[in-house]
Amino acid sequence: MSKQRVFSWEFKERVVRRMLAGESVSALHHELQIKRSVLYRWRDAYRKEGVAGLQRVKGRPPGVPNPPRPAGEPGAAAAHRIAELERKVGQQALDLDFFRRAFKRVNELRRKRAEPGATASTPKSGE
Repeated sequence: MSKQRVFSWEFKERVVRRMLAGESVSALHHELQIKRSVLYRWRDAYRKEGVAGLQRVKGRPPGVPNPPRPAGEPGAAAAHRIAELERKVGQQALDLDFFRRAFKRVNELRRKRAEPGATASTPKSGE
């Protein structure tokens, strides 16, 4: 995984000015090895806020706590978990039924092979 590069606002401004002067975003992308989406984001920030838009740091400012999660309906999480577990139990019941039938079939085939005169190998799949 490559480390995320950090660009100065001066560098970003030079790149944006080249874009605004008509230089191809694809050409800049190939030359600078910066994703097109990042270049467009810089351009849009520059158009909206000027140089200040390029100086803004990504992410939440230091000291700002995570916003509280909206409280859902009481018991909604529990109801969701119950539904999830019921689906799991249903799938396990299907699996158990499948394996019981498969085991029964294997036992029947073993009994048939153990009888005198039975063939030692399994029949061809086309029969």
